[in-house]
Amino acid sequence: MEICVYLWLNFWEILMSANETKKTSAYVWFDAEFTSLELEAARLLQVAVIITDTDLNRMHPESADLNLCIKLEEGEQVSEWVEEHLSGLVAQCRSEEAVTLEEADGRIAALLDQYAGTPFDSIGDRPVLAGNSVHNDWYLMRRFLPMFGSRLHYRLLDVSTIKIQWQDLMDKAAFDKESVDELNRYFPGGGIDAANAHDALFDIKASIAELAFYRSGLFKR
Repeated sequence: MEICVYLWLNFWEILMSANETKKTSAYVWFDAEFTSLELEAARLLQVAVIITDTDLNRMHPESADLNLCIKLEEGEQVSEWVEEHLSGLVAQCRSEEAVTLEEADGRIAALLDQYAGTPFDSIGDRPVLAGNSVHNDWYLMRRFLPMFGSRLHYRLLDVSTIKIQWQDLMDKAAFDKESVDELNRYFPGGGIDAANAHDALFDIKASIAELAFYRSGLFKR
């Protein structure tokens, strides 16, 4: 009888272990600004990265947040829209503070290695890329930041998807990214001084705050 009970308990433990939900190791929040809205012709102008756990808390100190301007080569052009709306960023990309794509790729990879434990052999163990309409950023990341891309899961966490569900199912207005009070209410730790659309690091913080806002209304633990 004792042997039968032991075998049953052992079988149950194996069965439960096999059915355990595998949680995401981390969210890698990524945003980029481009030289053109035509992605096939675009190059990167700015990249920013913050790594959080699944509760949206930073996995590294704020000082480790990455916000990098990418060097524009001599004679390299940007679209008229970018020249008009992102002139300050374009000037930074033509200054000494800008970094090469290779340097940006290495610094992002190093951040993931230090704080997310990458690289992992199994793609299912890797952290998930997160952001708003993040498939656009993913597309250029795959083209220009191969070390970064090799450290990521095949899935994407797109806050825009949850925004659509919020509006369609809840019939409520979307999160107001221009409200500093709302941003600081939902962004873990606060500290956002001003709304600054089309800045990659601000856009990441706004996306994290936006997801926290939707979670508070859509998902109840």
